[in-house]
Amino acid sequence: MTTTVTTPSNCMVLRGVSWTTYQGLICDLESEPGKRLTYDRGTLEIMVPLPPHERYKSRLSRIVEVTTEETETEIASLGSTTWSREDLQKGLEPDACYYIQNEQAVRGKDNIDLTQDPPPDLAIEVDNTSSSIDRMAIYAALGIPEVWRFDGELLTIYRLVKGEYAPREQSEVLPLLQRGDILRFLQASQTMGETTWVREFRKWVRGKLGT
Repeated sequence: MTTTVTTPSNCMVLRGVSWTTYQGLICDLESEPGKRLTYDRGTLEIMVPLPPHERYKSRLSRIVEVTTEETETEIASLGSTTWSREDLQKGLEPDACYYIQNEQAVRGKDNIDLTQDPPPDLAIEVDNTSSSIDRMAIYAALGIPEVWRFDGELLTIYRLVKGEYAPREQSEVLPLLQRGDILRFLQASQTMGETTWVREFRKWVRGKLGT
């Protein structure tokens, strides 16, 4: 029987949810992209992101996209695509995700099977509302090599090493970027208009590249 756990107003947790029900909800909520589902062996969390969450997600995504534009790096941006594996009974939707090193492996594919295809190279996780499920453990189980996690104050770059995440000061998927630089621009985004902020970040990237 499914039981409901009381959580913050923007979050609901259900227990005893079958894999079939979880997959059905993914399809049913496809027209409501604002809802984020996390599933771990029968426990389902449904979260509705708050405005600060969406703002930071957008800024981190712009950092990735401007950097790859300026370095002429091909990427496949798959947003908040649901990644799940029935054999693991786990699934989630990152705030944003990218194929970078493995972009060619999924180029043109409409259906990506994580039992056969590589997972995204980078996932972005904005966690200013604590999840009741260990999402990092799910990312690790799915084999996502790098996760940027921002809690509203601190940014951590995690690299998957022997099945567990370890913090790093520099991104391996985008080596131009140091943790401190990303955090500095996130903080600056609070006092600048978005267009000006993007222009300043692009100028900084070009300076690093010597262009």
